[in-house]
Amino acid sequence: MTRILGLDVGERRIGIAISTPEGGLAVPLRVLERSDESADLHAIVELARAEDATTIVIGHPISLDGSRGAQARSVEAFARRLAETGSLAVELADERFTSAEAKRSRNQSSRSQRARRAPVDDLAAAIILQAYLDRRRLAAAPDPIAPDQ
Repeated sequence: MTRILGLDVGERRIGIAISTPEGGLAVPLRVLERSDESADLHAIVELARAEDATTIVIGHPISLDGSRGAQARSVEAFARRLAETGSLAVELADERFTSAEAKRSRNQSSRSQRARRAPVDDLAAAIILQAYLDRRRLAAAPDPIAPDQ
């Protein structure tokens, strides 16, 4: 089975996570410091190819009320350009609360101040990807049998 990359696209960094080969677990992979968009796109495509990933899931920063602000539109445009650059399947996934969840998780698991200040972009990408994998697994599960009425 091929793997899936998860991205948390920010203005300064892109967090990257990857699924296990069987697609059950998302693992933080690395943080890409942004340079210029063309270089960022090519670096992600090369990483996807090296990791045998055919799909990329990108966190979609929609507002709590479901509206799309400037950052959401920017990520949508990035996703379109990534799909064009790499001929890969690119999907958007709701990322509400993932950065806060990633910071909380890192703070709980890190003992040193330095570790707690480290970027959490890769962990946020893993949270986005794990939610996507879980939704996909649930959608593929057979419907439970309804009890007799």
